[in-house]
Amino acid sequence: MAKDKSVFTCTECGGTSPKWLGKCPACGAWNTLIESLASAESGTKNRFAALASTAEVAVLADIEASDVDRTPTGHAELDRVLGGGIVEGGVVLIGGDPGIGKSTLLLQALDSLQRAGKKTLYVTGEESGAQVALRSRRLGLDGSQVSVLAEIQLEKILATLTARQPDVAVIDSIQTVYSEQLSSAPGSVAQVRECAAHLTRAAKAAGVCIVLVGHVTKEGALAGPRVLEHMVDTVLYFEGDTHSQFRLVRAIKNRFGAVNEIGVFAMTEKGLKGVSNPSAIFLSQHAEPVPGSCVMVTLEGTRPLLVEIQALVDSGGPSPRRLSVGLDKDRLAMLLAVLHRHAGVACMDQDVFINAVGGVRIGEPAADMAVMLAITSSLRGKPLPKGFIAFGEVGLAGEVRPAPRGQERLREAAKLGFTMAIVPKANAPKKPVQGMTVHAVERVEEALQIVRAWA
Repeated sequence: MAKDKSVFTCTECGGTSPKWLGKCPACGAWNTLIESLASAESGTKNRFAALASTAEVAVLADIEASDVDRTPTGHAELDRVLGGGIVEGGVVLIGGDPGIGKSTLLLQALDSLQRAGKKTLYVTGEESGAQVALRSRRLGLDGSQVSVLAEIQLEKILATLTARQPDVAVIDSIQTVYSEQLSSAPGSVAQVRECAAHLTRAAKAAGVCIVLVGHVTKEGALAGPRVLEHMVDTVLYFEGDTHSQFRLVRAIKNRFGAVNEIGVFAMTEKGLKGVSNPSAIFLSQHAEPVPGSCVMVTLEGTRPLLVEIQALVDSGGPSPRRLSVGLDKDRLAMLLAVLHRHAGVACMDQDVFINAVGGVRIGEPAADMAVMLAITSSLRGKPLPKGFIAFGEVGLAGEVRPAPRGQERLREAAKLGFTMAIVPKANAPKKPVQGMTVHAVERVEEALQIVRAWA
């Protein structure tokens, strides 16, 4: 049987070339030729076979649907992000900065699954077996029976998966794996795409859960073709400062669970440990209230989290600075304009610095109210009351819009001992929240009047 050989296909016109060229000979486009494979027996061999066997056309209502079975990993925070645990035949892609703890967490999870009776396989392309064993002992995983394979050739990895038939396999990392059928180097676009496609098909066909570790670019995005993220079932990102002990694992895509769910971990001498009360790490411990600090309740997936927003307003001269860490800097400029126009708080000659404590990144607009109150508090030099929270989106007309699941946010704050809140009128609780006084407002100026009255 003839072997497959490499060809170069133009992404613009679909034309092919037997060798790489800077310019497509068919359409003249530059840098569009991508390496792919072509079978010598055209039409007789389909390398890209379907992931499932062909079925007859059926009406959606007639198709029997059942919940997928999940297997807990032994780490509650990781299970939360995955949607309850790993899924048979599921493919997970996890990325993060070097040294942030990806390999550590996965090795701990494999050890827990192995001790629960699951067959596991750890394929390492960046370390030797001895290095993995050394890390295992450093993490306190004495007597671990996790199988380890140091290999980067795709064909050998697939043969091992077929022979050992594990329940869970980790490929660390996908950028180191290469296929002999392609001539390009490991980590290239063609190699990453081809290897990921083969591993995905193997996972679906054999019912094995495969976890792919991916490198990230200097901007923090997963390296390689974007199709890699479309191909897998779940995409997880490790977040956090390597100089801090806390790590966040966020689900960017999940076909089996909630998107934007986060798991919070603390890096210890024995590896990553789940944090049962993550709100505590996002709140600074002040003996007394300080100016420029306001606590808000944000939603990360299904979990309400209390996060402290800090603001510092200082004389800025003719060219004032606007700096935001953990929040959208463009939205900060908008909120300063709303403060000036609708509440009479002018910061045009002031430097304004905003920070979300704990390294968390807040993308939802419900942080608007807390940001504005923190800025006002810093500008006036007067702290907000102890046990105070605020949330709500602010519009350009000065109106305060509701935040989703406001009742859950209030209950979480009350559970942690907060006693006062400013919320959008639409989020006002129908029944009083025990131990909490809630002020519902419709406009920004109303919120500032309430705060001034407390001072």
